[in-house]
Amino acid sequence: MSLAGRVDFERVETDNVSRQFGRRRALSKVSVQAAARDGLVLLGPNGAGKSTLLNVLSSLMRPTSGVVRYGHHTASGTGDALRARIGFLGHELFLYTDLSARENLEFAAKLYRLDRVSERVAQALERARLTDRAQDRVGEFSRGMRQRLALERALLHAPRLVLLDEPYTGLDEASAGHLSIRLRELAAGGAIVWTAVHDFDRAAEIATRTMVLDRGRVVEIPAGQAPLIVRYRAALEAAAAATAPGSRGGA
Repeated sequence: MSLAGRVDFERVETDNVSRQFGRRRALSKVSVQAAARDGLVLLGPNGAGKSTLLNVLSSLMRPTSGVVRYGHHTASGTGDALRARIGFLGHELFLYTDLSARENLEFAAKLYRLDRVSERVAQALERARLTDRAQDRVGEFSRGMRQRLALERALLHAPRLVLLDEPYTGLDEASAGHLSIRLRELAAGGAIVWTAVHDFDRAAEIATRTMVLDRGRVVEIPAGQAPLIVRYRAALEAAAAATAPGSRGGA
């Protein structure tokens, strides 16, 4: 999809989005909004539905019920034009290990029919701090190097919506710090940045907003001066109490 053919939006919202896998419900009536310049951090226990929500937001997975709106658009109504405005990095990096770092980026640029390919690729390599390894096969890279390259590939087409699932995986302290700066810059520049993380210190570095998923449901995290991890635990305890047998929120 060419740059000229892309749609644009400044808000993303889910309206009662649920997703089931057989009898298991991974998401349950999730309604949440994010706008341009939001750095929204998604927290929650393993299996809470974070990856499922990001996959639904990326349009790679359809919700079982409910709808995701990208401004005035939906995935079913815009298809590739919408995907050209989304950058997604999941657990699987999907890099071509037999190609060089430069070739991986050039291939992605051709898929998006981008202009100024050489310039964009050079900038991406510099941001990934891989300029001196541009011609090397990705199969020779460490996990951290691959993670940095995959991130810049996901951002190569200047997406409006950036979805990242545990992007700090495999990064050393210096690379993690660079990533936090990069994510803050993306949000400040007008992107909607939605990141699932486990590290509360990193979450505090990049978040302008924070939400919690627990058993597929959105849990409000209380505001306050207490550290994020303390407020997170309080939110989960409150959610557990509300759904316990005999409580008003219980079944």
